[in-house]
Amino acid sequence: MAIPEEDIYSNYSFLLEKTNKKIKQYAKQQFRALGFEVTVDQWAVLKILAEHTTLNQVTLAQLIHKDTPTVTRILDLLSQKDLILRQYDETDRRKINVCLTSSGMETVNNMLPEVRKIRMHAWQHLSEDDFKQFVRILNTIYDNLKP
Repeated sequence: MAIPEEDIYSNYSFLLEKTNKKIKQYAKQQFRALGFEVTVDQWAVLKILAEHTTLNQVTLAQLIHKDTPTVTRILDLLSQKDLILRQYDETDRRKINVCLTSSGMETVNNMLPEVRKIRMHAWQHLSEDDFKQFVRILNTIYDNLKP
């Protein structure tokens, strides 16, 4: 009995989801093993803030692909650790801007070399052409799902 074509494509989606979960699990295990004081999601916030200096919470949520309440919880924890600072926007008090503290920047700089090693582990044995094809395919899938 032949597998219907739509089931084959469903398997690709399942493989993509399964791989994404495995990447996150591996990073979480490595963060723990290395004694990092932040989670993988907290790291994503710190890294984005290091790249952009100051962002409002809504933009930050969009950049890390998390909903605003989730980002608020992450920011609460990072604030308790004195890694970020929240400030009301001077032109719109409804907006809250977020930036790294000096301790937050130091944390990013200390973690970055190890995080790069963790990230590269999954990409071993892939050629530059593999990466180009992978990016092209993922961008096509992403574009297919735009409203």
